[in-house]
Amino acid sequence: MPRLAFDMSFQSNELNSGRSSSSIPLEADEVVGCLRRRWGVTYDLKLLIKKDRIYLQMMWAFLEQQSFPLDEETYMENLNRTLEIINRAGQSDFVRNWLENIQAKPRLGRAINLPLPIDQRMSEFVL
Repeated sequence: MPRLAFDMSFQSNELNSGRSSSSIPLEADEVVGCLRRRWGVTYDLKLLIKKDRIYLQMMWAFLEQQSFPLDEETYMENLNRTLEIINRAGQSDFVRNWLENIQAKPRLGRAINLPLPIDQRMSEFVL
């Protein structure tokens, strides 16, 4: 799957800003591969902001479902936007570890939630 254009701009912006992170950015292909390897389907991932918390939600709907409302291109665009926020906030290693080790699986009507740590970088996303 090709990487979308704004993935590249994220990397160049990070390099140009002088900020470096010890975290290797999450890429859509890596996340899709992990989801398919672990569960055999490509679950939808969304960020939820609730009060003063941010959660990454693994939804029960998945790309391979006939009733899934998005095509693959739109799914990848949405995933890239979500990952851009996670990467800019320095949470890629935290999310990567969760995706590789979470034992739970989303069930119909019940998402799996990962509360993201709120630090100065993440606080800009919470109003």
